[in-house]
Amino acid sequence: MKKLQILIPQYKETEDIIKPLLDSIEVQQNVDLKNDVGVIIVNDGTDVHLSQELFDRYSFDIEYYLNEHKGVSATRNACLDHATAEYVMFCDADDMFYNACGMYIIFREIENGGFDSLVSAFIEESRIPETKEVVYINHDMDSTFVHGKVHNRQYLIDNNIRWNDNLTIHEDSYFNCLCQRLASELKYSQTSFYLWRWRDASVCRHDPKYILKTYNNMLDSNDALIEQFLRRRKTEDAQFFAVNMIYDAYFTMNKDEWLSQENQEYRLATEKRFKEYWLKYKKLHDSIPQDVKAQIIMGIKNRMYAEGMVLETLTFNEWIKQVEGL
Repeated sequence: MKKLQILIPQYKETEDIIKPLLDSIEVQQNVDLKNDVGVIIVNDGTDVHLSQELFDRYSFDIEYYLNEHKGVSATRNACLDHATAEYVMFCDADDMFYNACGMYIIFREIENGGFDSLVSAFIEESRIPETKEVVYINHDMDSTFVHGKVHNRQYLIDNNIRWNDNLTIHEDSYFNCLCQRLASELKYSQTSFYLWRWRDASVCRHDPKYILKTYNNMLDSNDALIEQFLRRRKTEDAQFFAVNMIYDAYFTMNKDEWLSQENQEYRLATEKRFKEYWLKYKKLHDSIPQDVKAQIIMGIKNRMYAEGMVLETLTFNEWIKQVEGL
C-alpha cells in the first residue's frame, strides 16, 4: 500500500497547466516516489485528455480516469473512490508543491504517530491589481480552502466524509469543516508546502463582484454542513456554524460594497436566500449559550473591521426584522 496519493480533478486543464504540479512531485526529496507516492487524476467529462506520454515522464505511478461531467465535488469523490493509499491529499490541477521538502514534511507527520487530518499553512500567488506585480501571501491554517490539507483515507471512510456532489462553489469549507470537527487526531503544520498558483482564467480572483455573486452558494454550503452535523447528532457543532454564518451575513451586509446602490440586486437576492436560512436555523441561534455567541460575534466583528467595515448601519435585530419582511 502506498503512503500517499495525490487526488486531482481535471476539467479543462491542459498538459501545460498540470505539468508544474507533476514536476513539483517528481522533485520531492527524501521520499520513495516509486513505492510510497501515487497520483490519481479524474477527468470531469471534457475532451481535454492527458496523454500517456506525459505520465511516462515521471517516476511515480499515475492513474487516469475519464468520468461523466458531474462537477468538482463529484470528481473529487471519484478520485477518493479510486484511492488505495493510507493517506490522501486533494490538489487542484493548476497548483503545485511549494518546495522540494513538502512530502517529507507530510511523511514526517505520518511517521510521528499519524493523524486523521493534517491542516497546514499555504502560500497564495497573487497579483497587485494596479501594477500586476507578483506577490506571495501566507495563509495560516483555515477551514475555507482545500489547499495544504492531508487526510487519513480510512478515517474518511469510517466517518463517511465525502464531498457534497451538489456543491461546486464554496464547496471546500463543507468538506474541511467535517474533516476537522470529526477528527480525533487533528494536526497542524506551520510550515507551508502548498502553492495556490495564480491563473489568469481564475474567476474567483479576477471578478471583483465574485463574493457578491456567490454568497448564496456560501449559504448553501453552510446549510449542507449544518444538516450533516444535525444528522450526526453534533448539535453544538451545528449551533456553532449556524451562528457563525448568521453573523457573517449580518456584518457582510454592512460592508460598503453591499450598501452600494449598484449592487442592490445582489443584496436583495442574498437577503431572500438568507431569510430561508434564518427561519430554518433560528432555533439553533436562540439556543446557543450566550457566552459562546458573544465570542463568535466578537471574532467575526474584528475580522470584518480588518476587512474595511466601519460601523453597522442597522442593529442585528433591525436587520433581521427587515429580512423577515421580505
